[in-house]
Amino acid sequence: MRDTVYFLVFDGFADWQAALALCEVRRPGDWRVQTVGFSMEPVMSMGGLGVVPDATLAQIDATRAALLIVPGGHLWQRGEGELAVAAIRRIHDAGAPVAGIDSGVLALARAQLLDHCRHTGNWPGQIASQVCVYAGAAQYDSEVLAVSDGGTITASHLGSVEFAREVIRTLDLYSPNDREHWYRLFKHAQLPPWCVGEAVTA
Repeated sequence: MRDTVYFLVFDGFADWQAALALCEVRRPGDWRVQTVGFSMEPVMSMGGLGVVPDATLAQIDATRAALLIVPGGHLWQRGEGELAVAAIRRIHDAGAPVAGIDSGVLALARAQLLDHCRHTGNWPGQIASQVCVYAGAAQYDSEVLAVSDGGTITASHLGSVEFAREVIRTLDLYSPNDREHWYRLFKHAQLPPWCVGEAVTA
């Protein structure tokens, strides 16, 4: 049963990038969110939040994984995190989607998951300049802030709302109509129809 969304944490991870997505994952109450680290040692996010991982990368249960989320951080730009790259590949090969935002996309590229699927990132050329095994430049889409394809979700550092929308769609949260209203609310501050009356009377 795929009921767990894993979220990778490490020293300096960008804590805000997937926050909206994680809130929506937890809202229905049907999914478990577990933090995973390179070890069980506490880590500190880029914003100064201390986190003790729930499990290590080696302890991820691929049969229960509904999604693995990889946030950005300087770790990826330094070319580190090989244990995570191996776990990303293992989870994806087991049939679960993986999601990277900002420099977390580099980890997906190092796992060679972006060579044959549509994807995006921070800017054209970034992935090729930092990932020597990357062969997916022809599949790079610079016109979107986030995209899902081939069991991967990729997003620019500017696309937190779009990233959350792709996570919501991948996990089939809410109806397609409600997902569109959700996006308009968080991206453009357009209240959904059922909230308009409440806002007027408030």
